[in-house]
Amino acid sequence: MKKTESYLFSENELPLISRLQLTNWPKPCIVLLEGSMGAGKTTLVKQLCKDLGVSEGVSSPTYAIVNEYKGEAFTIFHFDLYRLKSEEELFNLGFEDYLYQQAYLFIEWPQLALNFLPVDVIRLQLNVVAQQRELIVTY
Repeated sequence: MKKTESYLFSENELPLISRLQLTNWPKPCIVLLEGSMGAGKTTLVKQLCKDLGVSEGVSSPTYAIVNEYKGEAFTIFHFDLYRLKSEEELFNLGFEDYLYQQAYLFIEWPQLALNFLPVDVIRLQLNVVAQQRELIVTY
């Protein structure tokens, strides 16, 4: 049975939200990030990476499609699938190979990947609510 939690937070509460989520999630895991442009998906991934011990700069993989980072205990792959148009493009990236690694996978705009993913993924829905963000977590 899936569990859903909802949080309303401001930008300065982002580190707290990130640490809380990482405490609740299996290590490592696959995390899908959904939300409109500007909802804060990449900002949240940057904080998650920082909390996982990434010391290098974290940036959006919009053009690279995937960025790789070394955390304290695990590798992190950050995907942005927004520019991909087909499952074939995703397959040609070797996406399925990433699924079998002991690594965190953060996937923004995950719609094309849904047919490839295991059932035990974590879904994050980010929404803008006034000057705050709403995070709906399903795991």
